[in-house]
Amino acid sequence: MSIARIKKNDTVIVTHGNDAGRTGTVKSVNPKKGTAIVEGLNKHKKAMRRTQQSAGGLVEIELPIRLCKLMPYDADAKKGTRVSAAEKDGKKARKLKASGKVI
Repeated sequence: MSIARIKKNDTVIVTHGNDAGRTGTVKSVNPKKGTAIVEGLNKHKKAMRRTQQSAGGLVEIELPIRLCKLMPYDADAKKGTRVSAAEKDGKKARKLKASGKVI
């Protein structure tokens, strides 16, 4: 079984699209669809009807981004990096290729 490249609460950088070069934290990942929702990225406005709970109007929501357009962000190297498998305390872990840091 392969190791997941991107997981919840990871810091990622967008490689393609309108938000290319921007970083954010992953809120959720859907591996079956191959998408992730990243905090503060891929925002779109949606018209919401007024209800008893909300005032309605235009609301900004974050839409999913394809995983192929995201890379884990290495703060030490200050760039996106690939991930390899490693061991940490006898368990599977992820190792950043740019700095060698195990996460």
